[in-house]
Amino acid sequence: MERGLSVTEQKLAEKLTILNERGEGMLTRIYNIKKACSDPKSRPGFLMDKALEPSIKYIVRKFPQMDTKATQLQAVQSIQNEVMKGLSNYYFTFVDIMEFKDNASELLTAIDASFVHFDITLNFDLTKAYLDLIVTLTALMIMVSRVDDRRSVLGLFNHAFEMRNGRSEESFPRLGQMILDYDSPLKKLAEQFVPHQQRVSTALQSLHEIYLRKSMTGEQWRQGQILSIINAPANILVPGQSKVPAVEYLEVSVIQRWIMFGYTMCHQQLAMPGITDIWKMALQDGFCITLFRDEIFMFHKEFHNMLDGMKGYGKRIKDIQDAANQMAASVGIHKERRNYLRSALTEMTLILADQPGLLGPKMLIILHGLSIAHDEILWLVRHCCNPAPRSRKLTQEDFFDSKLPHLLFAVEELRSMVQKYSSVLQRYFIQYLSGFDVYMLKQVVQKISICSEDISLIMTSFIDELSSLSVKQVESGELFHFSGLRLDWLRLQAYTSVRGSSPELKDNRDLVELMNNVVFHSKLVDLQDETLAEVSDLSIFCFYPGFFEESFVRCLEDITQSRYCIAFPLICGHFMTCTSDFCPEERHPIGDRSLSAVNLFLDSMAKEARNIMSQVCSEHIQQHQQLWHTHAVRMMTEMASERRTKDKNKKNVHVEFKPPGIESFRKSRETLTSLDTKLLSLTELCHAITHTEAIPVWEHIFAPKEYLSSQLEEFFAKAVVSMAQYDIDNQRIARPSEVLSNVKAMMSSLRSLENYTGVDTARVFNHVLLQQTQPQDSQGANTITQMYTTWYLDVFLRRVMTDGIVYSPRRMAFVNRPGMPFRAEEYTDVNELQALAELLGAYGMRYLGEKMMLQIASQVSELKKLVIMNKDVLVALRTNFDKPEQCIELIRRLRNMDDVMLRMIIIGVILSFRQLIQQALDSVLKTRVPYMMSCITDMRKNFPHGNNDRQVVDEMATSAGQECVVDPLLCAALRTLKEKKSEDDILTWSLLLVFVAVGLPSLAYKDASEYNGELEAHDNNAHCISSSVNSITGALCSNNGDNPEDRLREFLAITSSSLLKLGMEAEKDLKARESVYLLLDMVVQQSPYLTMDVLESCFPYALLRNAYHEVYQKRKEPFL
Repeated sequence: MERGLSVTEQKLAEKLTILNERGEGMLTRIYNIKKACSDPKSRPGFLMDKALEPSIKYIVRKFPQMDTKATQLQAVQSIQNEVMKGLSNYYFTFVDIMEFKDNASELLTAIDASFVHFDITLNFDLTKAYLDLIVTLTALMIMVSRVDDRRSVLGLFNHAFEMRNGRSEESFPRLGQMILDYDSPLKKLAEQFVPHQQRVSTALQSLHEIYLRKSMTGEQWRQGQILSIINAPANILVPGQSKVPAVEYLEVSVIQRWIMFGYTMCHQQLAMPGITDIWKMALQDGFCITLFRDEIFMFHKEFHNMLDGMKGYGKRIKDIQDAANQMAASVGIHKERRNYLRSALTEMTLILADQPGLLGPKMLIILHGLSIAHDEILWLVRHCCNPAPRSRKLTQEDFFDSKLPHLLFAVEELRSMVQKYSSVLQRYFIQYLSGFDVYMLKQVVQKISICSEDISLIMTSFIDELSSLSVKQVESGELFHFSGLRLDWLRLQAYTSVRGSSPELKDNRDLVELMNNVVFHSKLVDLQDETLAEVSDLSIFCFYPGFFEESFVRCLEDITQSRYCIAFPLICGHFMTCTSDFCPEERHPIGDRSLSAVNLFLDSMAKEARNIMSQVCSEHIQQHQQLWHTHAVRMMTEMASERRTKDKNKKNVHVEFKPPGIESFRKSRETLTSLDTKLLSLTELCHAITHTEAIPVWEHIFAPKEYLSSQLEEFFAKAVVSMAQYDIDNQRIARPSEVLSNVKAMMSSLRSLENYTGVDTARVFNHVLLQQTQPQDSQGANTITQMYTTWYLDVFLRRVMTDGIVYSPRRMAFVNRPGMPFRAEEYTDVNELQALAELLGAYGMRYLGEKMMLQIASQVSELKKLVIMNKDVLVALRTNFDKPEQCIELIRRLRNMDDVMLRMIIIGVILSFRQLIQQALDSVLKTRVPYMMSCITDMRKNFPHGNNDRQVVDEMATSAGQECVVDPLLCAALRTLKEKKSEDDILTWSLLLVFVAVGLPSLAYKDASEYNGELEAHDNNAHCISSSVNSITGALCSNNGDNPEDRLREFLAITSSSLLKLGMEAEKDLKARESVYLLLDMVVQQSPYLTMDVLESCFPYALLRNAYHEVYQKRKEPFL
């Protein structure tokens, strides 16, 4: 530096600012290079190439002097371009570090030459920038020495460059020498800092009092009430004051790094009185400090190695050993501090939440609290995540703090409160700056009599800028920029801290105190987020993912801490603050890490709440099941009888019966049941989930409640399906009424979550239950609709035909024969089917109906094949049914008549079950949506039948459970069987009715066709034929345009003729003649097209009357 330069031309302030910012960027880049080289996945491929292994060994051995013509380096020839491209970023990062080191050394020399006076209490910003530069330079050179592949990377790149360009890269000689010099970075730096030790020592000595004050124990903090904003109620509105506000929230770890590295680099100063004590005090605080992110510095070991061998430093080495031995005491000190901080910050949060107007006057105390809490958290993290030296009797468990989540939560609460009331702070400090500050500044400036023109301009600009401020700027949303003012103040500190300057800063302490407060106030206007990040940024957890996740899991498992677990996803929003513009390539990896972490935490919280809720629901369902009527007999028996057992002493021991609800009677409030504990855990966890509506993380917004809603939906869906207890192998399923009862009990339990979380459980229920009305849910899993449809169609209806189950119109259910283990009525009575309708809803019942129609279509398809097989005989029967002799002969020629009747019965059974579920659905919907059902009924009755949209109306009515003349679902199912020519179609289906008509008399020869008056049903379900004939005729005629009334009249005529011929048969052969006669009456009664006068015209009513009399006289074995 030329001595002719004036103090303003030296630009010390600007250079310090730029170099500190660039130093952080260089640390970021060298950090990423170190991590990349130590990870096999990201390490440059050239360094692991077997073919280049001899070349790399040669380069490392000869570094930095290498013979480019050496045979070992020939392998690089073919890949020189790839090597230069792959390693250029690494190489030029080291070049930038070398240039940074040179510029920093030049600036430190210039500062020494100018005799700048440093005092943290006088020129805070200048002193801080100076000490930061020293620490940054030291950390950077230590990081360089930790890159294991530095020689191979630099040598390989330079050799490839030389082979390509015919010369060595211009920076390589100096760079190679720097790598050699800084193999032992501390010793080399100590040599270089010999000329600077006077300035460094002066700056560090100004820290002694501050460090002692900030290193007090937690008990001393508590006694001094350093973080209490209500310790003096009379002064609660008085703003927090300090001569140097930034010192109040300056972190101890920062001061500790300054002292350790500063005095160690200038180790000659350690012999000075008072300095050794401060240095030893810093050495006793743990065993490591942070270099950068998760790179730590084991200072006892490193300082010992540095001073070992130096003459006259035996006492200093002894001091290091003594400090290491006393390290265990710091664990208890920090634990006591954290205990105080938890209560103090919680108290502060509660007061500020009630009175946010105190944020302005008490902002300095808030930042102070956040600062020391941040410092304690960082201390704990780095000591928990790095093993203590083996010689010390300390384990990682000694550093673990189970209440860390509480402290993290308190920090996040204060941060969110400051961010929430940002405009309040801006209004307060704008008024402060434009009022008190500018008034006092004018008075202070007037007292300064002699100053240069540059200094005068700077102070005038202060007054002008502050005078132009007003609250209206805040109200209009104007952005403030005070960075120029702060830089001018730093310049002013540099100008007036040089020896011989006029005026000197130390002679104008009023100006210093005022401008320090102005800078502090300005930061709380335009740099609120940056100031918060400075004192409470927890992005360090991004680089300790294992510890971060482990702490979260422990917090989630600890009922006393679970309410604070929301702090962990909130901290993920800090991760992006650690990125640097000097290393943009790390933004995406860190951003992805933050997104995956917040997603993991919120998902785990929601899953834990779901698991607890599932246990609560299970207990509630068990209690609800105790009130079922199926348990009534057992409970009455237990209440009536006294269970007594005799012990060895022949004494009677009474076993007390515990009725349902006994758990609600408490003998003591202190006794907690397992359900109480679960509810308490759920309450705490829900408090965490509902703490915030949204968590912003790297341009994404996460909503914790939505995670809980998603988990509840998944849990509720699985629970509903599991309640059905569908067992495919054993063909079992739970009764619909039981499932519905359990679902309602679970819904009642889940609805209680609204008291804790505000989650819209109605939306959860609607979403899940609506999916359960479909055959598959949104995840592709089977639903209860699919399960019940499969069971009723593939299991139950098959049993109807094979196990002697009968459909009883009188009971409106299917019933069993006596002695059967399976009770069909438990699945088909009115209550069960109404419960099924509630579970499956209109969509699910329609799906069940569609599947039944497909089965009917399958049966009709087989009937069609049988009709075509017997077509000629049926055509003859159709024209000769009134000729007995020919008719009998033709009937004998028919094939598979029993098969036709069996299939008609099957169709009738399916249609009867369809009728039952339609009636159940109609009943349920009339209760749930009476107005809508009345509208549907009115439209069905009054909509014109000739209109083209009539089919749509019928489909709507059928879907609502109402009965239509022609079932549109059946029509749609049978439409696939339609012939191309309608004449052929009409003939085929007409012959089917002829086949059924002539086949009915065959039922009279079977014992199973007997009619049961109690059930109003035939034992073989032959009475269901009436439903199949009417429904199929209506659907087939609707599809092919035929007249169903004509077809049924023809069917009635042929059937009557066939049945009347039974009178000529012998009585002993006709086992159920009267029972079969009743089928004619049933067909007419259920038909919308036929009337009784049509029946009387072809079949004597006297026979029907006698048949009814005859069948009701018989006594049948009762059905269950």
